Amino acid sequence: MPLHIVCPHCHATNRVPSERLCESPDCGRCHRPLFAGRPVALTAAEFDRHAGNSNIPLLVDFWAPWCGPCRMMAPAFEQAAGQLEPHFRLAKVNTEDEPHLAARYAIRSIPTLALFTGGKEIARQAGAMGAADIVRWARSVVR
Repeated sequence: MPLHIVCPHCHATNRVPSERLCESPDCGRCHRPLFAGRPVALTAAEFDRHAGNSNIPLLVDFWAPWCGPCRMMAPAFEQAAGQLEPHFRLAKVNTEDEPHLAARYAIRSIPTLALFTGGKEIARQAGAMGAADIVRWARSVVR
């Protein structure tokens, strides 16, 4: 069964056979890897595309550049991307640059991790976490 995967580079939606997901597929439009092992920074428009058009869960780190715990968690979130992809897409949303998106999801504290499937938020975790905890939490929510 083909999965819809949104490219982290050009944001085109790609059809990837589920059995080829772990074979490092490339984007049909820009020909770059669909999974790079690191989070993608998203604007509000790109966020809607990734959350609504992809068949894999989207794990989002809502953060801000002035937030010390956010900066401390950034390397752990990067490590988690390497472990969770290609079964998850990890993304970062800067709440300073995208305040309307943060307001839409009632982000009250940062860092906040939110997990989306089918365009809907299914779980949320506030506070800084290490890479192993991020991976464990995400996998426990999506079985």
